[in-house]
Amino acid sequence: MNKILAALISSLFAVGAFAASHAGAPMAGASAAAKPAAAAAAATPAAAAAPAAPAAKAEVKADAKPAKMTKEEKAAAAATAKKEKADAKAAKKEKAAADKKAKVEAKAAKKAAAKPVAKTDTKVEVKADAKPAAK
Repeated sequence: MNKILAALISSLFAVGAFAASHAGAPMAGASAAAKPAAAAAAATPAAAAAPAAPAAKAEVKADAKPAKMTKEEKAAAAATAKKEKADAKAAKKEKAAADKKAKVEAKAAKKAAAKPVAKTDTKVEVKADAKPAAK
């Protein structure tokens, strides 16, 4: 059993080391001919995109700017925000009232459950016995 675990653990370390050595940048032993070709290929798209970059930047900047709102739109947005705030406040008040009512009801139910029932029944019986019978 120990040999199997040792083999499993050593193979995991070997796979990890292999993956780490092959990930990322190319190794130093890579051929010299591949390096200039890779560098030229990487530089070519950047050089081709360079002349169009200022126009693209301006376009992106224009898209990023929000459109200016008119007075009517600003007023409508402010009214909507005010209404939403008022609705949220009203909902909060309703929830607080409902919570308070539920607390009071729970307290009353607990109190009612704690009252002894036999005590009230005995009072009724005593009163009934105390009255003289009608002739």
